[in-house]
Amino acid sequence: MEDKNSNPLVSIITPAYNAEKFISDTIESVLIQGYQNWEMIIIDDHSTDRTVEVIKQYIENEPRIKLIERRENGGTAKTRNAGLRKAKGRYIAFLDSDDRWLPDKLTKQVTYMEKNNLAFTFTAYNRVQIDSDGHIEIKEVSVPTTQNYKQLLKENKIGCLTVMINQEITGTLQMVDMRSRQDYALWLELTRKGFQPIGIQEVLANYRVRGNSLSSNKIKMAKQNWRVFRDVEKLSLPVASWYFVQYAFLKLRAYIKYMK
Repeated sequence: MEDKNSNPLVSIITPAYNAEKFISDTIESVLIQGYQNWEMIIIDDHSTDRTVEVIKQYIENEPRIKLIERRENGGTAKTRNAGLRKAKGRYIAFLDSDDRWLPDKLTKQVTYMEKNNLAFTFTAYNRVQIDSDGHIEIKEVSVPTTQNYKQLLKENKIGCLTVMINQEITGTLQMVDMRSRQDYALWLELTRKGFQPIGIQEVLANYRVRGNSLSSNKIKMAKQNWRVFRDVEKLSLPVASWYFVQYAFLKLRAYIKYMK
């Protein structure tokens, strides 16, 4: 229920596909939030494992968790959009089915946005990588205080799991139908429209890196970025090429820095 005075409703959008190994950790990270006025909309993209069964076990005791079951697999964009259409909150937050929030994430971000009447914020986060032997490597990902449209074209510093958007300011949200990078396309759309993203410097989430994730495949990501530039943002070939070179250079520099 929306509290117009001090505790606005946050709608958490969680796409899930064959996530039975991780979805419990993700849900638990929401349940332990200090901020309690939320709804968690989990959209199952026609999983073939026990994902839905695990979610339904939580729903039995927690009415704030809601499940949408898709009849066919359609990809992350369709899945997130199904959740966005059902969202009732002033604020929209994104949390994928293998990531986690720190316990004070919602409290700190909502308080900051309400105090400053902000439309769009993101935060620092931890990059958590677990190898086949169970070894865990954690690296903090810092963020800039903001990114404008041109800066965002060169390099996306906005982690989807950290984003919170006030859709009473921005208007209703929907993502471009792409298999990946649809979140990046949304950040570009919002900044192009004048909604400045504000970076909160504190780590408030843990991003899990998996070897088979789309973001781990650099070539696929590069191809999707090119599609964003040309098909979504409609940049001319010379302009798109210039930004793509900038993007590739900064990605390579970041990779070299990470490997040190």
